[in-house]
Amino acid sequence: MRSGLEERVSKYFDKHNVTYLYEASKFPYVIESQYTPDFFLRNNVVIECKGFFKPSDRRKTLAIKAQHPDLDLRFIFQRNNTISKNSSTTYGDWCTKHGIPYCIYPDIPEDWLQ
Repeated sequence: MRSGLEERVSKYFDKHNVTYLYEASKFPYVIESQYTPDFFLRNNVVIECKGFFKPSDRRKTLAIKAQHPDLDLRFIFQRNNTISKNSSTTYGDWCTKHGIPYCIYPDIPEDWLQ
């Protein structure tokens, strides 16, 4: 069980002979929203600048890439921090894993700008 309340409810169900399955199915869902990138370059490169790369930003990025596979989205990070205190994965590692070009400011690749 994932929480104390879930555990208490399952014990209640057990005590009252209620048949149940715990987390037996998953239901996908999409939340509709709008994304406004930071910079649009003449070469169709879209630049997103990030200081702190929050988990919600990472989820949003994956959703944008899935729904707009032709979007040439690239990140410029302030630093190549780890994605959390408990992880050794850096922002750059995450981008590489997901096929998203990135750089650390001020080392912007010249070919991004042409």
